Amino acid sequence: MNYLEFEKPLAELEGKAEELRAMARTGGGVDLTKEAEALDRKAETALRDLYKSLTAWQKCQVARHPDRPHCKDYIEGLFAEFTSLAGDRAFADDHAVMGGIARFQDQPVVVIGHEKGNDTKSRIERNFGMARPEGYRKAIRLMDLADRFRLPVITLVDTPGAYPGKGAEERGQAEAIARSTEKCLAIGVPLISVVIGEGGSGGAVAFATANRVAMLEHSVYSVISPEGCASILWKDAEKMREAAEALRLTAQDLQRLGIIDRIVKEPMGGAQRGPKETIDAVGKAIEAMLKELSGKKPEALIKDRRQKFLDMGAKGLAA
Repeated sequence: MNYLEFEKPLAELEGKAEELRAMARTGGGVDLTKEAEALDRKAETALRDLYKSLTAWQKCQVARHPDRPHCKDYIEGLFAEFTSLAGDRAFADDHAVMGGIARFQDQPVVVIGHEKGNDTKSRIERNFGMARPEGYRKAIRLMDLADRFRLPVITLVDTPGAYPGKGAEERGQAEAIARSTEKCLAIGVPLISVVIGEGGSGGAVAFATANRVAMLEHSVYSVISPEGCASILWKDAEKMREAAEALRLTAQDLQRLGIIDRIVKEPMGGAQRGPKETIDAVGKAIEAMLKELSGKKPEALIKDRRQKFLDMGAKGLAA
C-alpha cells in the first residue's frame, strides 16, 4: 500500500499491526493476535476520521493516488468484447487515450478514456494520461463512429490536462481540444462521462461535455491544477493548498454548483483500497445514467446537452 502524506499516522498503525502478525507467524510461543486486532481497530477508526473531513488539497492527493483503478481497469471490469480502435487517421496513435467498441451489460457502446498507466514503463508509454492532439482526434473519430451507428458514448476522465509540449502545440493542440468539445456537443447519441481521478482543464472538458457527468467521491475537476493556479496567482507553487480551496474542484463543490450530476461513493479510504467495489459502483452509475437518457431522440439529446452548458454560463454570469 502506498500511503499519502496525510496518511502517515495510519501507516504507522497498520505497519505495527502487520509486524505483530509477522512475529506471530514466526512462532516463539507468544500469541499476539489480540494486540494486532486492537491495532487494526485503531487503524480503522483513524482511517474513518481522516476521510470524513478531507480538505480540497487532500482530495487532490487521493485523486492522483497511483493505486486507484485506471481507465484500463474499468474497461476490463465493466465492458465485454472490448475492441480497441487505434489512430487518428492523420498522424499517429496516442497511447494516453484508450477507445473502442464494447458491450456494457450486452448493450453495444463506444468507450473512450484517459489512461495514465500503472508502473514506470506504462506511465511513460501513456504519457501520464496527458493526451496529444492525435488523442483528441482519435476521440473525435470514435464519436463520429458512435453517432453513425447510434451507439451511446461513455467517457472515463483521468488526466492532469492536455500535454503542453512543443510538438503537441505545433500539431494544433488547442484546435484538437476545441474540435473534440464541439463533437461532444454535436453527436445525437447519449454521452455519459465519469471523472475517475483527475479532471484537468480542457483536456478533461474535451471528453466530459456530456449529457450526464458523474464524479467519484474523491476525484477532482478543475480548469487548472492547484500548483498551476498558485504559480500564476501567488507566483508560488507551494500555495497549492489555498489554490485547491479557491478552485472549488471537489465533487461535492461541483455538485452544489450544478457542474456535475451525481457523485459515486468510494470505499472508506478511497478507490485505491477497494478497486473492485469502486468499479462496480461506477458500473451502477453508468447503468442509471443510460436509463435516464434511454429513448430520447437525437435532437433532444443535443438540445439538452447544449442547454446544460449554456445554463452553467448563465449561472456564472449571474453570480
